[in-house]
Amino acid sequence: MPTSAPRPVILFASLASVVAACSSEAPPAQAPPPPVVTVQTLQTESVTLTRELPGRTRPSLVAEVRPQVTGIVARRLFEEGAEVEAGQPLYQLDDATYRADVNTAKAQLNRAEATLTSARLTSARAAGLAKINAVSDQEHEDATAALAQAEADVGAARAALDAVRVTLGYAHITAPISGRVGRSSVTQGALVTANQAEPLATLQQLDPMYVDVTQSSKELLELRQHISAGRVQRVDDLPVTILLEDGTPYEHQGKLAFSEVTVDPSTGSFVLRVVVDNPDRLLLPGMYVRAVVGNAVRPDAILVPQQAVARDPKGQATVMVVNGESKVEQRPIEVSRAVGDRWLVENGLAAGDRVVVEGLQKASPGATVTVEEPGAQRATATTSAQN
Repeated sequence: MPTSAPRPVILFASLASVVAACSSEAPPAQAPPPPVVTVQTLQTESVTLTRELPGRTRPSLVAEVRPQVTGIVARRLFEEGAEVEAGQPLYQLDDATYRADVNTAKAQLNRAEATLTSARLTSARAAGLAKINAVSDQEHEDATAALAQAEADVGAARAALDAVRVTLGYAHITAPISGRVGRSSVTQGALVTANQAEPLATLQQLDPMYVDVTQSSKELLELRQHISAGRVQRVDDLPVTILLEDGTPYEHQGKLAFSEVTVDPSTGSFVLRVVVDNPDRLLLPGMYVRAVVGNAVRPDAILVPQQAVARDPKGQATVMVVNGESKVEQRPIEVSRAVGDRWLVENGLAAGDRVVVEGLQKASPGATVTVEEPGAQRATATTSAQN
């Protein structure tokens, strides 16, 4: 009886030869494609150089109300904390004594004027009689002198009346400026004295408001050096942005009024004064604010995104740059200040450099990469979303 054992052996041998043939014909493994990184091509642009400086608000006008005469406060004529206008009555002192002085001065003026009338008549008669030699020259001269003295007495009496009227007016205390009046330091019935040390009330004009900020003298020297070297252009009329205590910008922009010419030896800084409108009285005296002051423009600045800048262990700022051969270079740079979300570059980069802003973990120095501009990336993402 024939056996069938050799047939499986032949089948296995055939399968092995087919597998070996397929293995010998497989293509070799391909290298992965270069990683894709997003770059930004740097360009020069005009940048306004600003400084954020601390400061305090101050009223544009301050007046301390003090009595110029002594008297008892008869009435307070204002509401504490209210807005008052210049010339508005604030206090009324008891003025009975000063009115009596005015009446006395009026009576003395009337007497002097009556004497003047009599002297004029006497002088006129003496002049007529002197023409016909009816009186002596001495009598004529005495009449003329008496007339002159009477005129002088009238002038003195009128001046005395004016003086006591001024004193009487001081008993009616008015606001010297327009502004907001604070609390009153005296009440009705209090005795006040002329030119006393304590003010009766204080007036402050809150619109416009002053903001006094401090700047380091070192920064001023650096700015002047940059201007002398032609790196920046000085601009004096740039608006000033005021930042409130919570960091929100104030709706009204200010204007730089002047800068002090003396540096404080204890702090090494000087004062800049900013004038800002305050129609809603949001700014109050003594508030802490910050002022963003611009004082120069750099016409050919190079700005690099902050996300592209890294620091080495020594604190040196570096960026990854893709060269013309699509290879990555690590380049040290020097930055001076932040402008929004970018750094202002002083050295190390130039217009046309392609700086890696995304995909830094794939951009090792010397690696070959495929570059992609941010605009192209956004366009690709938009197309994918539409599809």
